[in-house]
Amino acid sequence: MKNTIIFFIISLLITTTISAQSGANDILYQKGLKAKQEYNYQEGLALFQILLKSDSSNIDYLANTSYFLSRVGQLQPSEDQKMDYYHKAEYIGKKAVLTDPNNAEAHYAYSLAIGRVNEFASNKQKISNAKLLKTELDACLKLNPEHFGAWHILGRWHREIAGLNMVERLAINSFFGGVPPNATYEDAIKCFQNAVKYNPTYILHYFELAKTYYTRDDKGDRDLAKAQLNIALALPNIAPDDPETRKNCEALLKKLQ
Repeated sequence: MKNTIIFFIISLLITTTISAQSGANDILYQKGLKAKQEYNYQEGLALFQILLKSDSSNIDYLANTSYFLSRVGQLQPSEDQKMDYYHKAEYIGKKAVLTDPNNAEAHYAYSLAIGRVNEFASNKQKISNAKLLKTELDACLKLNPEHFGAWHILGRWHREIAGLNMVERLAINSFFGGVPPNATYEDAIKCFQNAVKYNPTYILHYFELAKTYYTRDDKGDRDLAKAQLNIALALPNIAPDDPETRKNCEALLKKLQ
């Protein structure tokens, strides 16, 4: 009887502790999502790192930690510091995808990390990553066709591949296993238009769309680029990178005058 009572008390204490931890995690999780919505990258990373320590296999904690590592990494002053964050984001993003292949945010976080790593990768690694990046973005958009972040990265993917000249394509085909097919400026434009459609308050979407029109430079593209830049400049700053994007908008608009 005595042993039964002791076992009951211990079980009750364990249940109470688990319940309290779960409640605390729920509060931190909601604060983390709010930080994400408000572009508070440093706060969001700190919150999700705490959550990930409490449960290293939770898909939401994994995906969001990877996401915030990529975002905070972007704000670092040196290449080495950026890459430290990006590689961590890539590792955790891949773990998220392996944990739940049917989670759109996992695929997005992984693709975001790959894209960031590509900024400083060798040409060979960029081409290798380009194929993986496209696979991850397609998986994300299949699960969530309205994911503006995935549309944005996919727009960049199309523009970069479409911008390769014949010499670069020949070199890639000869030494690096070929250029990923079906990449055009038109597809890049459609992707950025979707990014704007599903997230119309983020300046960077408009800048990248304008940049794509400017790069394609077909008839009427300069006017289309100006229109997007003017929309961007009329929007308020909401993200840490908005001031820099605003400067880029002004610089490109000056070129188009």
